Amino acid sequence: MDLNIRLQEIKHGSVEYALTIALRDRVLRHPLGLYFTPEQLEEEKNEFHLSAWQGNELLGCLVLKPIDAYIVKMRQVAVSPQAQGQGIGKMLVAWSETFAREHLFTNMQLHARDSAVDFYLQLGYEVFGEPFTEVSIPHRAMHKQL
Repeated sequence: MDLNIRLQEIKHGSVEYALTIALRDRVLRHPLGLYFTPEQLEEEKNEFHLSAWQGNELLGCLVLKPIDAYIVKMRQVAVSPQAQGQGIGKMLVAWSETFAREHLFTNMQLHARDSAVDFYLQLGYEVFGEPFTEVSIPHRAMHKQL
């Protein structure tokens, strides 16, 4: 893993935010035939947007959505295809947990695609509830005490 990775919170509506939208579209949405609506992006206004950079290149991003004073939901985790397998996702998740604790959240929740469940299990997340379909593919609800 390259030590020149910069982890950064970015602002909704910024140039960097637009780059995360493009990455999320390319990695998560377009393969399923889905596209963000202006309303969906507006709903992200009060969420935390975290990103990983190497120089000016966006390597990965995720969104943290506060549910209440103690619970935050990790969503839209995306790593650039050319950066996958280099630990960027693990780095982002670890940093998001630290970030969440610093903001006094005590529980991280997420909806993992079936293909990502093992990734989150390795990072200490636990599955709860029954399998379900979201954005047309199988998911599992997961959580971790922070």
